[in-house]
Amino acid sequence: MPKAVEVEAETVDQAALRLMLSYVEAECLRLGATEAARHAALAAAMMPGPAEAPVPGQSAPRRPRSARLH
Repeated sequence: MPKAVEVEAETVDQAALRLMLSYVEAECLRLGATEAARHAALAAAMMPGPAEAPVPGQSAPRRPRSARLH
């Protein structure tokens, strides 16, 4: 697998995990579970940054229009 594909897949995976953790944090806050929300926020903060900076002029990967968020 080419390195660019590996980096892109890792970046997309990390973005998906950050999105899920933010959703978990928001839901925990909504339910009144502040400690659980804090743990989700800490987990998101501890995630490593992107492996490479985005290429100038290249947009971030987009989800297909048919993909549902919920």
